[in-house]
Amino acid sequence: MAGFWWGLLASSSLLLGAAVVLWRPPGKRAIGLIMAFGAGVLISAVAYDLVEDASRSASGWVLLAGLAGGALTFFVGDLLIDRMGGNGRKRSTGEQSNGSGGAIALGTVLDGIPESVVLGSTLVGGNGVSVAMLAAVFLSNLPEAMSATSGLVKSGTSRGRLWLLWGGTTAVSAVAAGVGYLALGSASGATVAVVQAFAAGALLTMLVDTMIPEATEFGGPVTGLVTVLGFATAFGLSALN
Repeated sequence: MAGFWWGLLASSSLLLGAAVVLWRPPGKRAIGLIMAFGAGVLISAVAYDLVEDASRSASGWVLLAGLAGGALTFFVGDLLIDRMGGNGRKRSTGEQSNGSGGAIALGTVLDGIPESVVLGSTLVGGNGVSVAMLAAVFLSNLPEAMSATSGLVKSGTSRGRLWLLWGGTTAVSAVAAGVGYLALGSASGATVAVVQAFAAGALLTMLVDTMIPEATEFGGPVTGLVTVLGFATAFGLSALN
């Protein structure tokens, strides 16, 4: 239950991001810059809270295999979802109008599961949740939800369906965090390391596929600076933690 509640807290920013857009839709540049900040946060979390931590318990070849497995799994899953009608599900430009609601929902859940499982796994060992990973998941989910909600609103999606989408994704992410702790609570350090590397590969692939293009397209010249700010913020939290 601890994993579930921490996962629920981290994924609640999906609902917060949707609420912000429905209350007062931000401009494309604002969404792009928030997306850049979230991408920087997640890159830092992948580097220091996943890969670096995993490197203490597994060899380099095992980590490379985990990274490749996570990247390929996400790539194939994302490709299948795109063909089902989930292409452009996180774009703020309304490309979702030609897509499938079920595929968009499935793709949104796919994007959130790896980070939630890893968040739950940080409870293993009894030292409490990783503050840096918690902040990374929360801060990265916010711009993702804002961008996707903006696009879904433009495509004509009703508010009821939007709340159902983000509420369902939040619930699934919370369950995934609980499962992450339950499955890895008694696992060896090497097994946890493989899962961390697998999630890192999936998250990096997701970042380049869904977050960074949006940030680069709409954020303007300062996009890189804002991304570094997000990276530095997450690194600072990791160092304090």
